[in-house]
Amino acid sequence: MELVNLPYEGRDNFNTAPTEMIPVVRIVTPGLPRSGEPEVLPMRWWLTPYWAKEMTAKYSMFNAKSETAATSPAFREPFRKRRCVVPVTGFYEWCRVNEPIVPYLIKPARHGGLLLAGLWDRWVNPETKTEVLSFTILTAPANPEFAFIHTRQPVMLSIPEARQWLEPEIPTTEMTDFFASRLPMALDLIPVSSYVNNARNKGAQAAEAVSAPIHLPGLEG
Repeated sequence: MELVNLPYEGRDNFNTAPTEMIPVVRIVTPGLPRSGEPEVLPMRWWLTPYWAKEMTAKYSMFNAKSETAATSPAFREPFRKRRCVVPVTGFYEWCRVNEPIVPYLIKPARHGGLLLAGLWDRWVNPETKTEVLSFTILTAPANPEFAFIHTRQPVMLSIPEARQWLEPEIPTTEMTDFFASRLPMALDLIPVSSYVNNARNKGAQAAEAVSAPIHLPGLEG
């Protein structure tokens, strides 16, 4: 991972789903060894607020709207204090304009992966005292080029922006430009098969193109 100058040593997962454990980049919290430095560690993709009585999937906590995260009871404290970056090769979205619904793999056209803006939290099971680190991915209104697939998109960051996002001394309120409806890099939208519709299917077949990709130039042109 270029962001932290470390290789990715995990197992390939071509179809990651919410509630699974995913490598996430955060800044080591004060009071711990290497405080202030970036680290990569697995977190559960479904944020559980520190104050929750139990870990539940009752509410959709895998995404958070950037427009309301600052005031949401579940996200407002992580929004201020616990930002993270989620490195991914790409992500899937389903185009529902026509039947049948077509899944697309969205990947950077010129880079090895995407850096998504996230928020994390730490929850402790009150009975077992087990610690659970979890996160959510921030979303923004879709760029007009992207909107034919979905009305929203993850907040995508360049490497300099990701380093800024991780910097604890910079208030989140000074980085709201990242939440604009923008594509900071060129993207390829690759139609894939319905194999990806089943979250149990983790093989490379999930990312195989079934027809020609759509290219979105984004800010890179």
